[in-house]
Amino acid sequence: MSSRSPQSLQVVADPARAARALSPIRRRALAALAEAPDSATGLAERLGTTRQLLNYHLRELEKAGFLELVEERRKGNCVERVMRAKARHWLIDPGALAELADGPLPPADRFSADYLVALAARAIREVAGLTRKAARSSKRLATFALDAEVRLARPADFPVFAEELGRAVAEVIARHQDDDAPGGRRFRIVAGAWPGKDAKEKEER
Repeated sequence: MSSRSPQSLQVVADPARAARALSPIRRRALAALAEAPDSATGLAERLGTTRQLLNYHLRELEKAGFLELVEERRKGNCVERVMRAKARHWLIDPGALAELADGPLPPADRFSADYLVALAARAIREVAGLTRKAARSSKRLATFALDAEVRLARPADFPVFAEELGRAVAEVIARHQDDDAPGGRRFRIVAGAWPGKDAKEKEER
């Protein structure tokens, strides 16, 4: 039995493992068990399907490491297994498609959506790999994330904003850059911007 709380996020790097969670019924079961632990019987009622069908899919998800046992409860002559998802959210590592993910990035056009997506995919792949390595050595991974929104008066202001943001980041990097310090550590910095939802649009969802 597990007493640990589910992780917030797990990244799946093994393509075979990822494939075992991609069927609609397994994705629904995984999402439901991320919300609350349950048995096959209880989950069948929540999802409107049969316990027999879910039993098979839950066993497959458990074998692939997506689920863990919370407790076993005796009901009459049967033992009911209560399962939960090991993480609340799952993400497939772009490296699972190794031949595609390990290729060179597209040309560096700062205003290209393809380039932004490629940078995001590389960030997921690299951080996921570093996270697994840090976990094996019981070390904390040094990371930093910034999430912000800005509302520009006109769409035409975006290029100017992007140029000023780029200069500001470059100035901070230049102040802290030290190629000669013994034992120094390099960090990769990625910044991106894309259209966000207005407050009114969020309220209407």
